[in-house]
Amino acid sequence: MSKGKIKGTSEAWESGELGRDERYVRVSDVKPSDLADALSLQMISIRLQKELLEDLKFLARYHGMGYQPLMKQALRRFADAEMKRIAKEKANGEAWGEDDDSGPTTPRRRA
Repeated sequence: MSKGKIKGTSEAWESGELGRDERYVRVSDVKPSDLADALSLQMISIRLQKELLEDLKFLARYHGMGYQPLMKQALRRFADAEMKRIAKEKANGEAWGEDDDSGPTTPRRRA
């Protein structure tokens, strides 16, 4: 007896009911460096306290994701919030004095 058609829901994809049949697997010809370039990714090395890393790994598991994507998300949120705070200060004349250009330069923002 054959299975009926599986409805293409997000749950079916997440559970693996859809999309995990080996007949449709092939090795990608995309090089990791090409993907990194397309996504504007830069490899870095960073040393963190072991306790902080364990906390990040716990939080990542809790949220159902890997710890590196969680770290990227946390850093992006922090950087966005800081850029907004600095822009608000600058608009209010609070940062570095109203006509003072000696402060940090604004980095290039992503589109």
